[in-house]
Amino acid sequence: MLRLIKVKKILSKLRILMDISTSSNTVTITGNIKSVSDFQSIKSSVDEVKESNSTVIIVIKESLSITSSVIGYFNKLVLKDKINLQMRVGNTQLLDLLDELSLMQVFKATKI
Repeated sequence: MLRLIKVKKILSKLRILMDISTSSNTVTITGNIKSVSDFQSIKSSVDEVKESNSTVIIVIKESLSITSSVIGYFNKLVLKDKINLQMRVGNTQLLDLLDELSLMQVFKATKI
């Protein structure tokens, strides 16, 4: 078990696996967002943060892309749940994708 945890930490540092952390109203995502389990981790973390905050800040440090399930979930938060979602994006390619999808204003996306 300890060996598995060490392997996950190494893969996370190599940005092969996505890692997620929360602090106050901020959810920070490192690595690439690409799997169903990544979506489930993001949803679980954001659900926990939004319980006590009407503003949720999502920091995506280096992911090149974002899955459609995550986009749909974030849209639901903004449009249905009326959460003030603010996205901070580290990768220009992801920022361009959000712009092409007309989501920059919806997610209040900015470059970090």
